[in-house]
Amino acid sequence: MKKELVINVQNDQITIALLEDKNLVEIHKDTLQPSFAVGNIYLGRVKKVMQGLNAAFVDIGSDKEAFIHYHDLGEQFATMDNYLKQLLADRKHLPDKVKRFPNLNKDGNIRDVLTAGQDILVQVVKEPISTKGPRLTGEISIAGRNMVFLPFGDKISVSQKIKDQEERTRLRQLMQSIRPPHCGLIMRTASEGKRVAELHTELKNVVKRWNKSVQAVQKSKGICLISEELSRAASILRDLFNEDFECIHVDSKAVCEELTDFMSIIAPERKNIVHHYTGNLPIFEKFDVEKQVKSLFGRTVSVKRGAYLIFDQAEAMHVIDVNSGTRTRAGQTQEENALEVNMASATEIARQLRLRDLGGIVVIDFIDMAEPENRQKLFDHMTELMANDRAKHNILPLSKFCLMQITRQRVRPSIVIQTDEVCPTCMGTGKARPAILLVEKIEEQLKCITSDFKIKDITLLVHPYVAAYLQKGFLSLERRWRWRYRCCFRVQALHELGFLEFRFIEKHGDEIDIHLLSDTKEKRLSKR
Repeated sequence: MKKELVINVQNDQITIALLEDKNLVEIHKDTLQPSFAVGNIYLGRVKKVMQGLNAAFVDIGSDKEAFIHYHDLGEQFATMDNYLKQLLADRKHLPDKVKRFPNLNKDGNIRDVLTAGQDILVQVVKEPISTKGPRLTGEISIAGRNMVFLPFGDKISVSQKIKDQEERTRLRQLMQSIRPPHCGLIMRTASEGKRVAELHTELKNVVKRWNKSVQAVQKSKGICLISEELSRAASILRDLFNEDFECIHVDSKAVCEELTDFMSIIAPERKNIVHHYTGNLPIFEKFDVEKQVKSLFGRTVSVKRGAYLIFDQAEAMHVIDVNSGTRTRAGQTQEENALEVNMASATEIARQLRLRDLGGIVVIDFIDMAEPENRQKLFDHMTELMANDRAKHNILPLSKFCLMQITRQRVRPSIVIQTDEVCPTCMGTGKARPAILLVEKIEEQLKCITSDFKIKDITLLVHPYVAAYLQKGFLSLERRWRWRYRCCFRVQALHELGFLEFRFIEKHGDEIDIHLLSDTKEKRLSKR
């Protein structure tokens, strides 16, 4: 399976699309402004301790107070809290060593540990969602490509996905010999088979990041961000990168350089797969992402041969309804047809869960099947499909009414993309200019641009149907206009444009605003 990342950067937002064999399977949107992202570490201050909830609200600078439960403080909270007090008491010197305290009592009360006004070191595990603030943990960790560093841990754990017992033992013994004292490590699945030099280099990098965080605590003057997680693009690469990655396309030079530097750390031999896209078409249009987004994010999503899915969101859950539509095959029984539709729908649903990042409770209403073995077959199929999902999830067997319940980890708001648009032709009024005059209007503006404003390198962006009309035949309108106005003129199709919409683009990719040019010309004439 070949994977590609397509990254679009616009103003203060970055959008990342993950393609598997050219099919869109994940899309991530992130702001380039400071945000309370998963993985960020903060020096916070306890605002309220809620004994009834056995939890506390913490101020980390967010609009909504962050929430931490007693069980999320972590076993080593007393050790971390004492270390933090030492850092804040002496801001010039680091403590000689981490003093170990007994593990936190699993059945304890939060009032015995936290008080209002207390400084606390916390890490975001769930971003603000709807009316809720960020969810926090006291178990600080710094993730690398092959390992997770636990500054206050005391064990070395190995991912359960590494099944080879010899490899598990090798990794455990290896890291035991090179890890710094008084810390813990979790070896990720990617560490399997890695050489000691590579693991040692990464270990030094994550320890360096932690030391910078410690210095930031000592320099702090109250509530502040101590350590920021990697950018969304870099964190996706860190978690997903493997030999299947074929190419990474980025339309921002700065982000391209950032990812190239990151690749030179995690896989220096493959840093050349990062490419800076400089084409005239928008990057999502070029790699067919825009079209897939429009077709996959509506309330209704088509499956093969007439079947379709309907997505609805309630306050506490997401509901997906499977419909066979017009899908039938000669010679098939109702049970066989239901199984075929359900299996195809399960494949699309597994993709949609990742794509929309649906979390919480998801209830799927499959088409009724009477045979228990068919329900089991569908359950096994869905389990297999969800195996590659990075989010923690749990799938329950189908009920006798063919309902399947899935719980899926939610750490960020689900992605909602509005696919319905106001008609760009009539702007919602229901009335539009006569289509027959479109070609005349385009030519009129082209003549103005070439003759009055002396711009000779021009690209016309239009709806694909209009592009096909302008490029039809040997003596097409595109070619005739090129000769008539003695300019470098080309036509490009753009799916996002309305049927009667068009734009002129100059050589450097900037849009030509004919009204702005006309105003500028009038001002020049008036000055004369």
